[in-house]
Amino acid sequence: MADPVLEVERLTAGYGPAEVLFGVSLSLGRGEVAALMGRNGAGKSTTLKAIMGLLPPRSGRVRFAGQDIAGLAPFRIARLGLGYVPEDRRIFTDLTVFENLEVGRRAPREGRAAWTPERLFAVFPNLAEMRSRRAAAMSGGEQQMLTIARTLMGNPDAVLLDEPSEGLAPVIVEQMAEAVLRMKQEGIAVLLSEQNLDFAAAVADRAYVIEKGEIRYAGTMAALEADEQVREAWLTV
Repeated sequence: MADPVLEVERLTAGYGPAEVLFGVSLSLGRGEVAALMGRNGAGKSTTLKAIMGLLPPRSGRVRFAGQDIAGLAPFRIARLGLGYVPEDRRIFTDLTVFENLEVGRRAPREGRAAWTPERLFAVFPNLAEMRSRRAAAMSGGEQQMLTIARTLMGNPDAVLLDEPSEGLAPVIVEQMAEAVLRMKQEGIAVLLSEQNLDFAAAVADRAYVIEKGEIRYAGTMAALEADEQVREAWLTV
């Protein structure tokens, strides 16, 4: 890859005495969408947390935009331009949609148009209709949209997106896919963890398959779709 924005090499991490990741290596190019796929418990969310500094890596190397970020505090990693959308959303339920967006606002990055609430409302029309609504009164899908929009208010160069389609209605999943493709159009790199092959195929350029904390497959998304043996071995429940 000529110009990777994110490089992970031989990453190990775990919880207490339990090792979860065993030498995970992956990369993400500028403006590229890569899907990290696997069954429940395979290590997808742990990988994203370790990259983001929410779970300190035990060994290995993580580089973002040419800088070693392994061991940095999550807020420092975020300030470098790496956004993170957790699976459990973590929005401010007592704040309105607009107020949640303002919490995420950061100065624009050089050479790139800043994300503003109005730009985001064009991407997420549902949010535009409820800009004054308290987040606690939103559906799960609407909260997921808000979490992504709030992350974009930080004007990131890349985004880690954890299980964006899980548990959402099909119409909301379609809007999520459109949002990921819009990020790609804007030059934002996206690494998403995902179990839904159809969703991943709709948005991703490349795919990694993880099982029991190890990368078992790396290739194009099209090649994964065509490889029934790999899907049966590592993705079928």
